[in-house]
Amino acid sequence: MSLVALAVLAWGLGWWINVRLAEGPWAQTRAVGLAVPLIFGATILVVWELLVRGLEVPMVILPAPSVIAARFATSLPVLWADFVQTIVKGALSGYVIGCSAAFVTAVLVDRSDFLRRGLLPVGNFVAALPIVGTAPILVMWFGFDWQSKAAVVVVMVFFPVLVNTVAGLRETTAMQRDLMDTYAASYWQAFWKLRLPAAMPFVFNGLKIATTLALVGAIVAEFFGSPTVGMGFRISTSVGQLALDMVWAEIVVAAVAGSVFYGGVALVEKAVTFWHPSQRS
Repeated sequence: MSLVALAVLAWGLGWWINVRLAEGPWAQTRAVGLAVPLIFGATILVVWELLVRGLEVPMVILPAPSVIAARFATSLPVLWADFVQTIVKGALSGYVIGCSAAFVTAVLVDRSDFLRRGLLPVGNFVAALPIVGTAPILVMWFGFDWQSKAAVVVVMVFFPVLVNTVAGLRETTAMQRDLMDTYAASYWQAFWKLRLPAAMPFVFNGLKIATTLALVGAIVAEFFGSPTVGMGFRISTSVGQLALDMVWAEIVVAAVAGSVFYGGVALVEKAVTFWHPSQRS
C-alpha cells in the first residue's frame, strides 16, 4: 500500500504545483501555458504507474505506462507500418477527398435553392447513419485494402464540412452584400472578396471536426476487414491475444497522430483567419 500512498501524494503535489502556476503572476505567459498541461499529464502517468503496481492490477486489465513504453519501443516497425496504412493511406486520403468534395458541393448548394432544400436534409440523415453499419458495406464494395477505409472517411467527413461551409457562406450581412452590389461586383467577385473570407471560420470548424472523424472512421473500418496491417486490425487481434500493452501502444500512436493532425489544421486556421476576433489574444 506504500505505492498507493505515493500515488495519492504525487497527485496532491501535481495539483498543488498546477494551482500555484495557474494563479501566479506568470499565469498568462506562454511558458506556464505549456507547463500546466505537461505537469498534469506527467502526474497522471506517475499516479497510473504507482496505482497499477501498488494494487497489482493484472496486465490484461490495465498495463502500467512503463510496460506500454517498453512495448512501444520494441514494436516501432510494426507501429510505423500500421500508421502508414491507417492514417496516411486511409484517413488522410479520405479526409482530402471528402473535404474537397464537400467544399465544392457547398458552393453549388449556395447557388441553388433546390439543392439546399433537397440535399441538406438528406445529408443530415446520412450523417446520422452508424459507422458500424456503413463500414462493412463499404468494405464489401471497395475491398479490404486502404481504399475502403478512405471511402468510410469520405462519408464521415463530407457532411460536417458541407453543413459548416454552407452556413459560413450565408454569414455575410445584407449591408455587406449591398455594398458589393453597389460596386457592380459579380457573383464570383463577391464570393472571393467577401463571402469566402467570411466563411473561413465556419469552414475550419468543419475541418477540425473532420480530423477526429477521419481517424475514428479509418480505425473502426479496419475492424470489418483489412490486410494484415493497420491500427484497427492490430487492436482487434491484440485484444484477442490479451496483449493489452500493444493495444495501448496503438492508442498512443492514434492519440499523437490525432493531436498533430488537429493542431496542424488549427495552425493553418490561425494563419488564414488572423483577422477574426476568435484569433485575437
